[in-house]
Amino acid sequence: MARRLRFNGTGSGEGGCPSIHEDQDSGEIIVHGPPLTDPENITQLRHLSPGEVPIVVPRALLVDFGPKEVTRVPRIIDLEAFGKLFEVFEHTAWRLETRRRFASDEATDTYAQFIRGEAPSWDLNSRWAKTIREKTSGGATVGRVRVVDRPPTPGQRYLLAHAEKNTAIGEDIRNMWRDEADRLDLPAEDFWIFDSRLVALLRFDNEDNLVDVELITEPAEVVRYAQLRDRAWHYAVRYEAFAAEVAALG
Repeated sequence: MARRLRFNGTGSGEGGCPSIHEDQDSGEIIVHGPPLTDPENITQLRHLSPGEVPIVVPRALLVDFGPKEVTRVPRIIDLEAFGKLFEVFEHTAWRLETRRRFASDEATDTYAQFIRGEAPSWDLNSRWAKTIREKTSGGATVGRVRVVDRPPTPGQRYLLAHAEKNTAIGEDIRNMWRDEADRLDLPAEDFWIFDSRLVALLRFDNEDNLVDVELITEPAEVVRYAQLRDRAWHYAVRYEAFAAEVAALG
């Protein structure tokens, strides 16, 4: 069975070599780069077994993208502590949304209005709206990329309409089709990045309820998520244009 490999990063500004990948099941690290071929150098190596190939990689590659712990112990916080992150971040908060539905959305009056074909009555004075509006009016940036299926699920169509509220309080909302997200090797994860130093990985149960959040602060992991953010942001489409494309599909 093929390994589930995740690209962690590269020390090369061009060409992508050398690089580090990680086996998501075993935790093993795969490093590739130029082989060490000079016989005089090879004779200095100890314990080089038949079939093994020595390679040369920059020290910075291992420091920047190799794991810092033998076994990473997740740091889990509850939803109240998660909510406080939006009050204390300084300059940027960014989210990737990849789920097909959120149970919390379906419990709202605005979702019921949307399903009935009515224009939702967005509350621009909720605690969330006030917090984000205060941040964005003060110069902070809040943005999201939402991944959408073909055809969109009801929950995804609702979020496309909900972008009207998001933008009204200062968020920058963009979308992309799932096949494009797959082409870009974006993970099927929902996460926030705060100030490019803290990742909040959202964890859901089987009924699509948000139950808790894993905090990630290891620099190499934060950099990896930031690279995913940059990749998604570059290819995503502003929600107005994306909504028009969805409407054209019928």
